[in-house]
Amino acid sequence: MRQQILERSQLLQQIHTPDAGAAQAAAPQGPAGGFTDALKSALDNVSATQAKAADLSAGFEQGTVTDVASVMLARQEAGIAFEATLQVRNRLLSAYQDIMRMGV
Repeated sequence: MRQQILERSQLLQQIHTPDAGAAQAAAPQGPAGGFTDALKSALDNVSATQAKAADLSAGFEQGTVTDVASVMLARQEAGIAFEATLQVRNRLLSAYQDIMRMGV
């Protein structure tokens, strides 16, 4: 939170300086730690969980991993992460459709 305040303060200072104003117009930036970053981070975490489960499953099939419980746990975690991601997508799509149906 403090870092965001400092970044916004620096942005405001750059806007008020004439030389930096031209540079800011050329390269606009979104808010720090926005929704897009959070969504990308969550998707990366789900992808990493699925990759870990796939690696453990492949290791078990090859005989390098002997702990069945860890393989099953990793597969369940990946499945739950995917289901949660799917539910978030459904909610976002529903919200978008509700917004598009609103009258002006």
